[in-house]
Amino acid sequence: MSKLKARFGVDTELDTPRVAYRERIRKTVQKQGRHKKQTGGSGQFGDVWVRFEPNEESEEMVFAEEVFGGSVPKNFFPAVEKGLREACVHGPLAGYPVVNLKAVLYDGSYHPVDSSEIAFKTAANLAYKAAMPEASPVLLEPVCELKVTVPDQYMGDILGDLNKRRGRVMGMNPTGDGEQVIEAECPEAELMSYAIDLRSMTQSRGSFVMHFVRYEQCPADAQEKAIAAAKAMQDGE
Repeated sequence: MSKLKARFGVDTELDTPRVAYRERIRKTVQKQGRHKKQTGGSGQFGDVWVRFEPNEESEEMVFAEEVFGGSVPKNFFPAVEKGLREACVHGPLAGYPVVNLKAVLYDGSYHPVDSSEIAFKTAANLAYKAAMPEASPVLLEPVCELKVTVPDQYMGDILGDLNKRRGRVMGMNPTGDGEQVIEAECPEAELMSYAIDLRSMTQSRGSFVMHFVRYEQCPADAQEKAIAAAKAMQDGE
């Protein structure tokens, strides 16, 4: 920071990186989205019934339709899908993207004059907003694989610290020169200051590498903390 200021006259701010949480639902819910607006000229009308289901097979939202009898004309299907995809960017808990979701358009109605793509897109968005809070949503957190190399004398401190960070130790391998490689899995949210903390615990003799492996459901206390942080950030903006 001082070098940036001295050389380029640039002020900087330090902040903790944001964790890329995701959200998903655990229950099937079906809801109606109805958009009706009448002005002086032609109005807007879109009406859809959408079923939202958990979907383990795909992280991306899967859209399907089961419309019979032309209750929603086929030319409005893409508008419904677009409305749902745009809505999925913000989940009901903390505004993080929703994954593992299947949305099935199965009924609705239209007006021969007032129906339009924008009306059906809005109706789909309304159905999403009505359904998500009732679909038992949960927060998912990224979990990282961690390999920590430390001298033998610091093993106890490192293992105790990993337990405090909700880490799971998977194994320990001696390197043959007085050091151990600890393999563990740990939520990314608990590792934001790990480089500084490891240096402190090992007198700068420890090192680590980590990479993302998967998403897992947040424990209740960690979920509450993440939701509160997200809402505080949204209020600040």
